[in-house]
Amino acid sequence: MVEMTVFDLVANAVVAIIEKFGYWAIFVGMFLESACIPVPSEVVMPFSGFASSKGLLSFWMVVAVGSAGQVLGSTATYFIGRSGGRYILERYGKYVLISPRDIGRADKWFEKYGEATVLFTRMMPVVRTFISLPAGISKMGFLKFIIYSTIGIIPWTLLLAFVGIKMGENWDKIRNVFHGLDMVVGIAILVAVFFYLRTHLKHNKEGSRVG
Repeated sequence: MVEMTVFDLVANAVVAIIEKFGYWAIFVGMFLESACIPVPSEVVMPFSGFASSKGLLSFWMVVAVGSAGQVLGSTATYFIGRSGGRYILERYGKYVLISPRDIGRADKWFEKYGEATVLFTRMMPVVRTFISLPAGISKMGFLKFIIYSTIGIIPWTLLLAFVGIKMGENWDKIRNVFHGLDMVVGIAILVAVFFYLRTHLKHNKEGSRVG
């Protein structure tokens, strides 16, 4: 009997969700991330690639569905910005851990580099999630927005899915590395979650005071 590690449990839990709901799980997860809801693509896409390495899903469908989810999620955020809905995100986003500071960071990038930001920030943490908002506010041309977003999104999605493929191919080696480190891995996960929540809640609180 193979002993389970914390890493096994996390992997099995994510893959079980993807296996149960299939491509819809990938689509919804990536849509939500690009619509400014904190669902990390760094978790969804690698484990989707991992599932494809086990024959549960098609690799290229994983990439296509993940990319489509991000493009449509970005489009939703674009129209929120274009229609003046930014106020709703700033006022009520704290309930889904959307930080005013994160939105402000995307604003600064867009102000500094213009419309090209929509293209080259798609592989950057945090900024890629919120960059569609200032693009909509500035009334960037929709066709250009879609083209830039798609070109920027596909390489990121492909890279993360490919990482998942390699993770699946080398799973026994990965398990051996983490074997006996359950406590360390468990603590690392808890610490990461704690600081993620603490940072976003702190930024939301500061944003509320400023507002």
